[in-house]
Amino acid sequence: MTQTTDLQDDHDDHHGEGEPRASSMTPSEQRSALIRLAILVVGGLLIAAWKGVLATVLVVLALLLMIMLHELGHYVTAKWGGMKVTEFFVGFGPRLWSVRKGETEYGVKALPLGGYVKIAGMSNIEHLDDPADEPRTYRQQSFGRRLSVAVAGSTVHVLIAFVLFVAINGLVGIPRSSLQIGQISRLEEGRSPAVEAGFEVGDRILSVDGRRVSSWEEIPPYIRSNPEKDIGFVVERDGRGLELTARPVDLSDTEQFGARAAEEPRGFIGIGPDIELVTEGPLSSVGLAARQIVGGDFGANDDQVAPGLIDNAKALAGVFSPAGVSSYWKTLTGEPQPDQPDGGTRFLSPVGLTRVASQAADIGIYPVLVLLIAINLFVGLFNMLPLLPLDGGHVAIAVYEWVRTKMQGGRRYYADVAKMLPVAYAVVVLIVFLGVSALYLDIARPLDIP
Repeated sequence: MTQTTDLQDDHDDHHGEGEPRASSMTPSEQRSALIRLAILVVGGLLIAAWKGVLATVLVVLALLLMIMLHELGHYVTAKWGGMKVTEFFVGFGPRLWSVRKGETEYGVKALPLGGYVKIAGMSNIEHLDDPADEPRTYRQQSFGRRLSVAVAGSTVHVLIAFVLFVAINGLVGIPRSSLQIGQISRLEEGRSPAVEAGFEVGDRILSVDGRRVSSWEEIPPYIRSNPEKDIGFVVERDGRGLELTARPVDLSDTEQFGARAAEEPRGFIGIGPDIELVTEGPLSSVGLAARQIVGGDFGANDDQVAPGLIDNAKALAGVFSPAGVSSYWKTLTGEPQPDQPDGGTRFLSPVGLTRVASQAADIGIYPVLVLLIAINLFVGLFNMLPLLPLDGGHVAIAVYEWVRTKMQGGRRYYADVAKMLPVAYAVVVLIVFLGVSALYLDIARPLDIP
C-alpha cells in the first residue's frame, strides 16, 4: 500500500493550540499576495503542460484537495457544533497569503503537504487567552458533537472513495475480460501452443471441446486441468467460424528463468483476453459502489476494482503484525523475500506517490481513480487508529470520557491528556520513521505500477 501519512495532518499541531494570531497583512498586501499566488499556480500549470507532466500535476493537486476536504470535514462539523475555529490553512510553513473572516483566519502556506484546522480547546492541557471562549471549546461539547468532529475527516475520505467508485462504474467503466483474444504469449524458449494451433489476436472463442462458453473465466481452469491433451476450440474470425486444436504444455515439465514453471501439472496455451471497459446505469452504479466500498467477502465479485474497507482493514492489521513488521524490515535491508513476489511490505513517500501518480496518469483515468480510491480508504482507516495524534485518538478519548461520565452518574469526566503524551510522541516518531524510510526506498528502489 501507499505511504499517505506523509500528507496527513498532525492534529496535535493544528487543533486549537491557543488563540489565533492576528493577520499581519493589510488588505492591500493580501491582494498583492493573492495575485502573486495566482501567478505562481497558473505559471506552474503552464510549465507542467509545456513539460508534458500536466496530468501528473493534476493528480498531485487532487491528492492535496483530498487532504483539504478532510480538513473541511473537521471545520464544518466544528462550526455546526458551535465550536470556535481559529485557523483553516492550506499547507504548512511560512504564510504566503491569509485573510480573516470573522473569528477564523483562512490562508495558504508555502509547503503544500496538506493543511490544518485549529479548534479551540481540544484537550484539558490547552490554555486559552480568553476564558470567555471556554464554553465554545471542543472539550466542553457533548459526546456526540466531539465524536462528529473527530470522525469527520475519515468520513470524508470514505465519501470521496464512494463517489470515485460511482464514477468508475457509471462513467469510466469496469474492466471485464471479453471472449475475444487480446494477447498471445510465449514460453521463455519461444514456444507458444497458441501460435502453433493458429490462434490470432482478435479471435473470439465460441466453444471449448464442444461446450459453449459465456465468459473468459471458464476457459483458463479448463486449460490448466488438461496438460498435454488436445483441446478443440471454435473461434469466430472475420465473421466466420473456425476450428482450432491446441495441446497445452505441461508447465511442471517446463523451466522458466532457471526454475520449474509449476510444481504440479498445469496446462498452458498462451492466450489472454481482451479487456473491455463496461459501464453501469446510474442506479446500479450507486448500488455497486455501496458493495465495493465495503469490499471483503461481502462485496467480493468481478466488479471489485479496488480494495474496500474490509480489505484495507485486513491489510492495515497485516502491516503492523509481527509478519508485517518483519517483511518491512527485510524490504528496508534488501533481504530477498521469495514469499513476497511484490517485494514485501512498503509505504510510499510523497516522492514515490508522485512517481506512481505519474505512471497512473500516463496509462489513463482508470488507474488514477483506483489509486485515489486506495489512498482515501487507507488514509481514512489509518487515521482512525485509536492513538494520538491521529483522529482515532480523539475518538478513543471521547468514548473513554463518555463511559467514565456514565459511571460517575452523569458528572462530567475529563481525561488527562498529559498522561497520554508519551504514547503520542511514540506514534509521531513511528510516523516520522515510516516517512523517512519510505523516502529512502522510493529513491533507492522506486516502485513501478505493474
